[in-house]
Amino acid sequence: MEFSRETPTRRPVGERVHDWLEVYEDFPRQRLRDQAARCMDCGIPFCHQGCPVGNIIPDWNDLVYRDRWQEAIERLHATNNFPEFTGRLCPAPCESACVLGINNDPVTIKQVELTIIERAWDEGWVKPQPAAFRTGKTVAVIGSGPAGLACAQQLARAGHDVTVFERDDRIGGLLRYGIPDFKMEKRFLDRRLAQMEAEGVTFKPGVHMGVDMDVRELQTQFDAVCLAGGAANPRNLPVEGRDLKGVHFAMEYLPQQNKRNAGDEIPEGEFISAKGKRVIILGGGDTGADCLGTALRQGATEVLQYELLPKPPSSRPETQPWPSFPMVYRVSSAHEEGGTRDYSISTTRLSGENGVLKKLHGIRVEFVNENGRPVMKEIPGTEFEEECDLLLLAMGFLGPEKPGMLEQLGVELTERGNVRADENKMTSVAGVFTAGDMTRGQSLIVWAIAEGRQAARGIDAFLMGETSLPDTCPVA
Repeated sequence: MEFSRETPTRRPVGERVHDWLEVYEDFPRQRLRDQAARCMDCGIPFCHQGCPVGNIIPDWNDLVYRDRWQEAIERLHATNNFPEFTGRLCPAPCESACVLGINNDPVTIKQVELTIIERAWDEGWVKPQPAAFRTGKTVAVIGSGPAGLACAQQLARAGHDVTVFERDDRIGGLLRYGIPDFKMEKRFLDRRLAQMEAEGVTFKPGVHMGVDMDVRELQTQFDAVCLAGGAANPRNLPVEGRDLKGVHFAMEYLPQQNKRNAGDEIPEGEFISAKGKRVIILGGGDTGADCLGTALRQGATEVLQYELLPKPPSSRPETQPWPSFPMVYRVSSAHEEGGTRDYSISTTRLSGENGVLKKLHGIRVEFVNENGRPVMKEIPGTEFEEECDLLLLAMGFLGPEKPGMLEQLGVELTERGNVRADENKMTSVAGVFTAGDMTRGQSLIVWAIAEGRQAARGIDAFLMGETSLPDTCPVA
């Protein structure tokens, strides 16, 4: 192989922990062209299988290599509405499925994708694409995360009148308030929203459907409805002391800092800050890492991150063969910045003084095989306690919130509590569709985009009797 794998350099830790800017330095386009040249244009491109939106990866790798950038963005936009989001935030399952990665380092697909879209914005190639004709049909999309936005953009370009409702004060869902600015500055979201408004999408923030408005009213006002409210029901910690002051869900904590970065004034008495505090984060996933990076920037004195599961292996385990996306030990930019990670830890209780959190009490656990299933067992004699001023719960989500909108509609749910949908993404209620984490469960941004595109295709066919919107994503 003429060129080895190369990725962008992260800014020095001592510099980036003092601001909220993205952590990566610019990657020269000539070196990026060299990375695209590593693509082998496989006869069977397994990267397609690894990509939930079905990106035609070898095509735009080759176009970059040939310096045909405008054609590259056209090919990329054919399958992905928002490559600037996935290029920054996706864990790149496509790279895990890269054929070159069997016995070498995989192609830097994610960085090629990001560079294509950023050059396209710089060159003025990304323009509004308003529909050539209007159908007269109206669609309400509830939720403005990646699923809702993808659905809305596809439908607007198909000629429908689309209104997006969002309960928060700004559009963007978790892209706006769940993702720290050091992972994606919000100017990248805002420029895409401006494009969508120019294409005719109407945004209505500050409307909590099912609370401020009965969702059934939308069924009389719109020809179709898409539910894209996400999996917003967080997993709780059912232990003694949970009600102590100083215990917060991650999604109570992260949005506040994003709002301050956007210029909002939050009184000190209401703002959840890690400054000068000893912080413990429960949960070893991306959200936990986001809490870690945020706490360090706020000035935490020490941060511990605990995970219930064992530490993942450093390389692909035999039980997760290529081209699957393996569960391996990964180091995010936040982990480079500080904090201590520990695994196989269960929290047994919390204690405090005068109603304020002071300590976390835990025990180490192990997982043993019983009748073919892993069973967690506490290890006697490993009990411990840690002083703690701020405890952040980042243990995932249990599906969509049921009270309000879903109860009003009476949609059928799956055994996991997600909204049930057919192959066209329609729920059990005629004319009501769903997309993203609300039906899929907690998942990736790239899956949300795929779901939104598929829901748009189903809605268009429902309204018009047929659809020309692409069916490119392997939604399952």
